[in-house]
Amino acid sequence: MKKLITKIALLSVFLIASQILLAQGPPPPSGGGHGAGGNEAAGGGAPIGGGLEILITLGLVYGGKKIYNRFQNIQKLEE
Repeated sequence: MKKLITKIALLSVFLIASQILLAQGPPPPSGGGHGAGGNEAAGGGAPIGGGLEILITLGLVYGGKKIYNRFQNIQKLEE
């Protein structure tokens, strides 16, 4: 019972802390160092698709390896 209460308390602290961190104000206006007009973040329109494709590919390879290993273990048990 004590472990359950500890886990719930820890989860509550993390959830509350994440909400507090999201409640921060916007960044100060830029000094014009990044060349964009207004208060934009540096690299504003950078594409993120390449990283997503790599992540999905690596996940598929990892899953395929796990399935292959499980199949090999089943083959050994049947012998």
